[in-house]
Amino acid sequence: MVAALIGLGLWQVDRLAWKQQLIASIDTRIHAAPVAAPGPDEWPAIKAASHAYRRVEARGSFLHAQTSFVQAATARGSGFWVMTPLATDRGFTILVNRGFVPPEARAAIAGMRTAEPAGVTGLLRITEPGGGFLRRNDPAAGRWYSRDVAAIATAQRIDHAAPYFIDAAANPDPAALPVSGLTVISFPNHHLGYALTWFTLAAMVIGGYMLLMRDEIRLRRAQTRS
Repeated sequence: MVAALIGLGLWQVDRLAWKQQLIASIDTRIHAAPVAAPGPDEWPAIKAASHAYRRVEARGSFLHAQTSFVQAATARGSGFWVMTPLATDRGFTILVNRGFVPPEARAAIAGMRTAEPAGVTGLLRITEPGGGFLRRNDPAAGRWYSRDVAAIATAQRIDHAAPYFIDAAANPDPAALPVSGLTVISFPNHHLGYALTWFTLAAMVIGGYMLLMRDEIRLRRAQTRS
């Protein structure tokens, strides 16, 4: 039991080092100068560990007619993420999370139909397949609970779509809709506490065993005298 508890503690120490390295790596990415959004030749290598939260940029035209609205819960309340495809000038399309809108503003955003030239800078995010909020995405009904890039691209008939999306950086105009720049970057790090818990339990087992052995020795001595 002691060996198992110490092993669990050491595992948490290893996880602590991994989490600290991850946090440091992502902090470096979000403050780095933006780089070109990954093109098709890079798509197979895109992984959360190496690409999530990179600052990227792209230019092209927004395809507003193919916008999807994904249910969102933010510091500004409940509403929707506005996911609009950007047909890049490099020949592929990227879903862009242009930001948050409250329910009453959805109709106005949905009514946009122009294909306007645009430049986007933001954070590369990894697709969120399946759903969220304990609910599955319903593409047929246009109900989205997660930013599932492949499913949204299929439902909106978006060709040559990148397997990631971009969270647009904050708009200089704080009153503009959608409200961008709301990416929450938070990584709970409780591994030190977990490690100390396992090591404490191991120490308690050792202490309990020593007390048990002390009582056993006393009992045997008493039996010998009698």
